[in-house]
Amino acid sequence: MAADGATKKQRGVLFDVDGTLIDSSYFHAMAWWQAFRREGLDIEMSAIHRRVGMGGDKLIESLVPDCPEDMQEELKSAHSAVFSTFWPTLRPFESVQNLLAACSDAGLAVGLASSAQDRDLEVSRHLLDAGSSIDAWTSSNDAKESKPAPDILLACLDKLGLTPQDAVFVGDAVWDVKAGAAIGMPVIALTCGGISEAELRDAGAAEVYDNPRHLLEHLETSIIGKLATGQRDA
Repeated sequence: MAADGATKKQRGVLFDVDGTLIDSSYFHAMAWWQAFRREGLDIEMSAIHRRVGMGGDKLIESLVPDCPEDMQEELKSAHSAVFSTFWPTLRPFESVQNLLAACSDAGLAVGLASSAQDRDLEVSRHLLDAGSSIDAWTSSNDAKESKPAPDILLACLDKLGLTPQDAVFVGDAVWDVKAGAAIGMPVIALTCGGISEAELRDAGAAEVYDNPRHLLEHLETSIIGKLATGQRDA
């Protein structure tokens, strides 16, 4: 899905949603943990959390090799059902609205490069309450392959009418960094999703900040600020 009409802005910034803009990474880990337990699988929470940000199919494959297809579907369904019980608890990180508005005011197109299910994304968009600051968004329906494949980023760029050279991606997981690297798009990583700065830098993050507020405080000197003023190399 996209916002009203294609943006005419020449550069843009894409944002992951879960763990980047919405404080939801640990709720996803809990939902997966409960889903696995329902199937009699005792998977450590820490192992699940480190894979949050992958697509659900790849998360399952990583933790339960050779998982039968019917069990995969049961796990995905259970995760979705459990995660929905956390909707009332979810909150955006501090300064998210201001960060999105600042990017938009700087002349950048703003896209939500999310691979969440439609109903989860709708909840997140309501929580963000960012209005006209967001130009386009994606859901799991827009990508054939999930992260760390770059499909969802390419889909969001397409909706904005941009190329990877025209944009920066902001995420919180190693998988976000790998997805950006796959198409040559620099990634700013935030540690608020629970992944350490060292791991994110080792994965190839161009810059690392604590959270959206920290990024906003350094926006002008960040690669987003440089992109907005045309200073970033193509």
